[in-house]
Amino acid sequence: MNAMGRTVAQHCEDNAEEPTNWEHKPLANKEMEEFDSLTFSNKGLVPSEDLDNAGESHECLEKGHMLYGCSHYRRRCRIRAPCCNEVFDCRHCHNEAKNSIGVHQNQRHEISRHQIQTVICSLCGTEQGVQQVCINCGVCMGKYFCATCNLFDDDVSKKQYHCDGCGICRIGGSENFFHCHKCGCCYSNLLRNSHPCVEGAMHHDCPVCFEFLFESRNDVTVLPCGHTIHQSCLDEMREHYQYACPLCLKSVCDMSKVWEKFDLEIAASLMPKPYKNKMVWILCNDCGKTSQVQYHVVAHKCLNCRSYNTRQTRV
Repeated sequence: MNAMGRTVAQHCEDNAEEPTNWEHKPLANKEMEEFDSLTFSNKGLVPSEDLDNAGESHECLEKGHMLYGCSHYRRRCRIRAPCCNEVFDCRHCHNEAKNSIGVHQNQRHEISRHQIQTVICSLCGTEQGVQQVCINCGVCMGKYFCATCNLFDDDVSKKQYHCDGCGICRIGGSENFFHCHKCGCCYSNLLRNSHPCVEGAMHHDCPVCFEFLFESRNDVTVLPCGHTIHQSCLDEMREHYQYACPLCLKSVCDMSKVWEKFDLEIAASLMPKPYKNKMVWILCNDCGKTSQVQYHVVAHKCLNCRSYNTRQTRV
């Protein structure tokens, strides 16, 4: 059965996995530009020779590249959390540590990307304000750097970019995505003229696992109805033969082949005599139309769109 859910270009800056789709593999990230003569600054690129003119050599900038960091980022700095004054590799490491089951519920907390004010160079240990180049040893603490999100990352293969509409950094390359102001998030260019807009579609929890989707590090899919859900949660629904949106109950994929099987099953299942002339009113979850149809114990077919995704409203 072919699924109709489409992958949302909603990957936060720390999502290193490529988006997936039931119907096809997504477009692979294009090759990143060579960084032999370039290093990232906030929302742009700064020629490394400008940094050299300030007294920093290219070898110094590249020192320790991809040798430091954590499972979330490869970077050459750590952060000091202003909330608890402790040092962590990144804000995700902080949030995971401070929200673990071993921490008392009253002491659990998270730190926002915008609250970070101090970083510590992983090479020389110098504590300083948020900036791309260490003020002491001159090392570049992250080839990708965003001063708005206080984000450092040496792994530029993710093709990170900052979206002013979202207010955070995302991955995949700005040329591949557009920001939908009604939905409130970045979507793939493939959905520019085809996705159904639902106001604030990304600013709510996943209807299956209840994780906040806007900042989720997992792939998110927009359904044909416009609602959004984790791709993995949608896959799990499919494994349990659930093909309706958890929010509006519309079909999430092409069900025409299933409806044909329903036709055969109903034709082969004759109702007892007392029920042969019984009529009921139904509401179609797919098209929203009401119909009066003959009662059957298996299912009721919408007279408008021929869908069996219906529910009985009254006798």
